[in-house]
Amino acid sequence: MKKELKTQVIETISAQLEKYPNFYITDIAGLNAEDTYALRKECFQENIKLTVVKNTLFKKVLADKGNAELELLFPTLEGNTAIMYCESPNAPAKLIKKFNKAGSEKPALKGAYVQECAFVGGDKLDELVHIKSREELIGDIIALLQSPMRNVISALQNGGPQTVAGLVKAIEEKK
Repeated sequence: MKKELKTQVIETISAQLEKYPNFYITDIAGLNAEDTYALRKECFQENIKLTVVKNTLFKKVLADKGNAELELLFPTLEGNTAIMYCESPNAPAKLIKKFNKAGSEKPALKGAYVQECAFVGGDKLDELVHIKSREELIGDIIALLQSPMRNVISALQNGGPQTVAGLVKAIEEKK
């Protein structure tokens, strides 16, 4: 590969890492044409960008970032490597698990960089499936904050006028 082409590939990979905060390092070697088409179609539907990369070039991009977490992924860059770039932290993990449940050993998870943390090894797949996105966490917090207020409103509605009158009377007595 010529130096100009390598530079162009490195710039493309760097741009993808800037655009997508999360990525999964996978092995899709050995998939037949039909399974590869199905995987690419699922990736497109889930807004996951799937690209096959050269390990040395991807390693160079990661090294240039100067991030210690990214350096933990270096051992995964052996053999055939495909990168799944995504916005959602758990979408690729769910997709890989779906394919594995269907009886396929590929795509195989080698590692992932999700929410600024490195995950190395295929045994981390279940852990990655259960990671919540920022929006899901905010929704959970809001639901927890709303729960006590819902209980008070529910008690007031179910108690009828006596509860409201009793509440008003108790407030007046405290004054």
